[in-house]
Formats: sequence, C-alpha cells, structure tokens
Amino acid sequence: MLKEAVIENCAPTLAGIKTGNLFSLKNDRSGTTQDICSLNRILRKKGLRIIPVRKTERTTMFYLYRPERLKRDLERDEAATILSEKGYCCDDPNLCLVQLVRHLKEDSEFPHEIGLFLGYPPSDVRAFMNSPCCGVQCTGCWKAYSNRDEAVKIFDSYRRCTDIYRRKAKKGVNLESLIVAEGCGREARDIAI
Repeated sequence: MLKEAVIENCAPTLAGIKTGNLFSLKNDRSGTTQDICSLNRILRKKGLRIIPVRKTERTTMFYLYRPERLKRDLERDEAATILSEKGYCCDDPNLCLVQLVRHLKEDSEFPHEIGLFLGYPPSDVRAFMNSPCCGVQCTGCWKAYSNRDEAVKIFDSYRRCTDIYRRKAKKGVNLESLIVAEGCGREARDIAI
C-alpha cells in the first residue's frame, strides 16, 4: 500500500521534475515503520528520502523529497527571505526541514511556507501567505499568482507524469525502476518509452 501511495502521490518527484510531495496514509496498518525503512533504502540509492512529518490519531503525513533539489530551492533569495521571516535557520536545509516538522506538529495554523519545500515558486508562496484569494491566476498543485502560462505547463507535466507512472505500475514495473536517479539526466518521458 505504501509503494502504491508513493506512485500515486509522488510521481513527479520520483521522475525528478519536482522537489517533493506530501501524502497521508491511515494509521491502520502494521509494519509502516518497516515499510518506510525499506523504501528509504531504495530511495537513498537514487538520491531521494521519505520521512513522516506529522502524525495524528488517524493518519500520518509523509514527505518524499530530493535533498539536493531542496537545498537549491531553499538557497534561492526569495525562499531564504521567506523562511528567515518565519524564523527558520536558513544555513542548513536539513535544519529547515526539522523546523518545518516542528511547525507541522506544534503550530495551530498550517505552515504555508511548506510550498517552498514542495518546489513551488517563492513568489507564489509569498502571495498565498499574504492573501490566499487575491490575484490567483490559475490553480493546480498550488495557487499561481504569477506566470500563469508556465504554471499551466508545470501542472500539465505533473499530471502526465502521474498518468505514466500509474500505467507503468499497473503493468508491473517495480517502484525502483520508476525512480529517476539524482543527476542522471533522465526525465519522466524516458520512463514512458
């Protein structure tokens, strides 16, 4: 069930076209910790990680991501400024991730800066944080406030990627074969062939 959820919710990250994805699973499964450890052994070989970031009575939220890509994303000036304003220590992406997990567990409000950890444009993250309903140009994985055409292309590429991964999984292609290794230059379209 975990691998199926990863394919369904994280295909763009597995394909190397997105920094990270969030998804939740019900806590009614035994062996989830073992499943996560087993999955991380596969992911680490390809430059990815999965961690639980928030647990409730009913569900656990997981974050699957590419650490190298996250580092680059969080080093962008506008992203670093947003995180700094929210009290994050921007010198270390791992520490930023620890701080995000703390915010998810302890804050009464959802930390909308999480969009930066998912690869969303910092300008759109800031616009959402300032006024979630004002100025939205289009909606897909996130609310885009600027560069509508580029956002539409990205939304479409994520949708197509997920469709490709779904089809491959149904044909019996294993998860490890679907993961594009960090820095290898392959993209989702290569997997479709």
